[in-house]
Amino acid sequence: MSIEVNNETEAEVDEAEFAALARYVLDAMRVHPQSELSILFVDTDVMTELHVRWMDEPGPTDVLSFPMDELRPGRDGETSGPGQLGDVVLCPEVAAQQAVTAGHSTAEEMLLLTTHGILHLLGYDHAEPEEEKEMFALQRKLLLTFLAGR
Repeated sequence: MSIEVNNETEAEVDEAEFAALARYVLDAMRVHPQSELSILFVDTDVMTELHVRWMDEPGPTDVLSFPMDELRPGRDGETSGPGQLGDVVLCPEVAAQQAVTAGHSTAEEMLLLTTHGILHLLGYDHAEPEEEKEMFALQRKLLLTFLAGR
């Protein structure tokens, strides 16, 4: 599994931990081991540009996902086919603000957002209440089991 983590901000990011989380989530979701994923940390100016360009919404957001090969989780013990999963782009400044509101650390918020972004790349969404319930429960389970194992 090829996981590339790049930090283009001044924020302190433990790139190895984010790569380990991504590997854990992709393994748990039975994504083919020859798949590729990119995680990118950007400042608010870059995130604002991306948010306006791709979502047609103003201001920065916390996380954006850009799928490439539309890979899906493996089923019935089988892995998915190999391919480029895509990019997860995070904004540490927005994550820091959200972390204060949520009552946990910025690092924990960014781990949560990374998990969230990967699930979007795998086809999960939260536009409808049932989808949100499924995605957020899976996101919570994956993150908590990862954190418990470290």
